[in-house]
Amino acid sequence: MPTISVPQSLLTALLKKHGISHDVEQMGEQLPLLGTDIDNCDKETLDIEIFPDRPDLLSGETLAHAIRPFLHGSDANPEMKTRPSGITMHVDEQLKNIRPVIMGAVVKGISLPENSSEQEVFIKGLMDHQEKLHFALGRGRKRASIGVHDLATITPPFRVVSASGNHSFVPLGEAAEMDLETILTQHPKGVDYAHLLESKDEYPLILDANEDVLSFPPIINGNHTTVTHKTRDFFIDVTGWDQRACEASLMLICLQLQERGGTVETVEVTTCDGDIISTPNGQGKVHLVPEELVTNLLGRTFTDAELSHAINRMGGHFSGKSDAPDGSPERASKMSEVSKGGSLLQFVMPRWRFDILHPVDLVEDIAIGHGYEDLGEDLPVAQLTAQPRQDHNMRRRLRDSMQGLGLMQIQSLTLSNETDQFTNMRWEQQHDVTSITNPITVDHTMLRQFLLPGLIRLLASNRHHDLPQGVYELGTVVRNHVNSDRLAFLTAERSGGFAAIRGRIQAMCIDLGINEWSAEPLEPGDGPWLAGRGAKLIVNDTWVGCFGELDPAVCMKYELRVPINGAEIDITALVNLLEDPV
Repeated sequence: MPTISVPQSLLTALLKKHGISHDVEQMGEQLPLLGTDIDNCDKETLDIEIFPDRPDLLSGETLAHAIRPFLHGSDANPEMKTRPSGITMHVDEQLKNIRPVIMGAVVKGISLPENSSEQEVFIKGLMDHQEKLHFALGRGRKRASIGVHDLATITPPFRVVSASGNHSFVPLGEAAEMDLETILTQHPKGVDYAHLLESKDEYPLILDANEDVLSFPPIINGNHTTVTHKTRDFFIDVTGWDQRACEASLMLICLQLQERGGTVETVEVTTCDGDIISTPNGQGKVHLVPEELVTNLLGRTFTDAELSHAINRMGGHFSGKSDAPDGSPERASKMSEVSKGGSLLQFVMPRWRFDILHPVDLVEDIAIGHGYEDLGEDLPVAQLTAQPRQDHNMRRRLRDSMQGLGLMQIQSLTLSNETDQFTNMRWEQQHDVTSITNPITVDHTMLRQFLLPGLIRLLASNRHHDLPQGVYELGTVVRNHVNSDRLAFLTAERSGGFAAIRGRIQAMCIDLGINEWSAEPLEPGDGPWLAGRGAKLIVNDTWVGCFGELDPAVCMKYELRVPINGAEIDITALVNLLEDPV
């Protein structure tokens, strides 16, 4: 979860502007209900983790905006007051296939303290908010990227054009001009985000009336538009591929500056499709929620006053009830139509509430705003008696056998990576891989197909502990996009050898009542096994797994310098081969 650190002095100042006295103790007790997890709350600083579903709380200013109605009962304002700026931005048609969603806004007259250190806190907070929105809403700048500029250094109107790679300008933090291709290959930001413009022959640029480059989205701004301690008027551009993410990102930056006393002004944008729109749209968004849905999920009915109070705390307005249109729920295309002539509750919520995707999200807001302690009570009507898994007894007997061998059960992550699963362990990829579309770390890019890599990583993390060490895991692997269950175990011991692992396999087979089993040699290099010390486990003429000594060359990749032996076995195959004695 993203973490923000907010000076208590900033919250005090922002709340004092609205006649609210800031209570640190109240903040620590009640703020977690809003969608946060407080790490530290003292008289100096509020360190707070923001839940992923509330990107509208990622700055001190937007957090203060949400706190006022939630903690202090002030009237919520789901709309953003705007006025026309008279500034236009024209988007060339070629941007349709390069970066089609482009929006802009102007914020003028923000108020900052004369203290240079507090001005620096504001600038760092603005940049930090921008980067957190890039992560939370922009998905690493792919769906949305934000540019913030000093309006005094640029001349409207603006144009968004496509340019070749030899177009040059001075990027942020540089003293000399660089062409676009050089920025993508040599500038730190270009190297980080060049993949977003892969396979593009032309690149997006935002130019002002003097043909100066404001921004090369989603990579970097021009150096001359840098925000400084003297900046009081801002131009914000947002570009990307996702309309909702771009709109929410633009409005949240505007909201942050508005909380600092700024006036938000709209920019008239001629889109790449030729449409003329005014951004940002400050009007609140109307949501319809079937009253029956609220009653069924929360277990009680609510008066209009209770609904108004609850949704006001969450930053919205309750506009009353209306009759839902009569219609067959089988043919309904919207949640509101399923109510078949019942009552619809109408709520107006801020357009920057990116997390509201479905009427049930409004039901959750009502529950939070009203308070969980005063919801209805209900008894479950479904049968709660569970049925055992088909392989329940097999898994229980395997656990008993492993524990009898002195092994400790562990549970590792189902997420892994190609290097651990295949390259380091010398297994060839024989099944389709279920990959993560947007991995946030190189260690977790796919769903595992083997358990042993997780066990060997665990031993590597505990190599400073005394020997012997023995661990096992009963877990799920995903092959060809289908789940299956496997057992794996590893032991690290000075006297370990093939005889030791064969003895453990024999003991496991006795515990499971397997009378006919054998070991057949594996080809050298087939898996992590030492040549001549790895074998297939054959039960009733069926190959159910492998066991043996691990090759020291494999162990050294994880900085393990002790003899290690282990096994990996297909539980699904064992269940099909063995009769359940129970």
